[in-house]
Amino acid sequence: MAQGNFVSYIRVSTGKQERSGLGLEAQRAAVETFINGGRSSLIEEFVETESGRRDDRPALQRALASCRLHNAILLIAKLDRLSRDAAFLLNLQKAGVKFVACDMPEADNFTVGIFALLAQKERELISSRTREALAAAKRRGLKLGGNRGNLPAVARQGALASAQARSNRAQAWADDRIPIIEAHVRAGRSLSAIAADLNARGIPTARGGSWRPTQVSRVMARSHGAEIKQGQKQHGQA
Repeated sequence: MAQGNFVSYIRVSTGKQERSGLGLEAQRAAVETFINGGRSSLIEEFVETESGRRDDRPALQRALASCRLHNAILLIAKLDRLSRDAAFLLNLQKAGVKFVACDMPEADNFTVGIFALLAQKERELISSRTREALAAAKRRGLKLGGNRGNLPAVARQGALASAQARSNRAQAWADDRIPIIEAHVRAGRSLSAIAADLNARGIPTARGGSWRPTQVSRVMARSHGAEIKQGQKQHGQA
């Protein structure tokens, strides 16, 4: 049974399908049946007329942003309405947005898992070929091996990359919320009023809790810091 908050994404490939309403209505019916079968709610619906071969779809990006805002699951009527491209689905999984297809509810785990296994198999084959090549080179008398003293440097680089990845995720989380907060600031509302509105909209904090004025202030500070860094970068390139 469906449980949780969902954001639906409906796509048709042609303007003719959109005008007829047949493709849209069939997908809406599948979404409604899925939602009504459990304790869940549909937060928003996004509709797009675009080919499944294209990944730069504005409505899909807005749907993903809405999922991140509300900690919701992306709901689609059929798996092929999202994408037939394996790399796109893998990138979606890495982006931290869960999705469910009405016609294949386990596709979010099963299908993407299959793609991941295929990628893992390819990595194993590459590793095996590399070991065989090194062994052949050693038999020919070539000296192999590297500078073991570089291991601490490699470890430091890995730690820096991990920290940067966490920072990027935090910035993306803030970027989804900044337009809402800035609209309140322009209207002259207080931090308390902004926090109350975010809570009323059902938009959770980074840890899934309720907003307080201090948390709104931190998001604003993060956004301001990002703007300064971007300005410095552009100034340096000029």
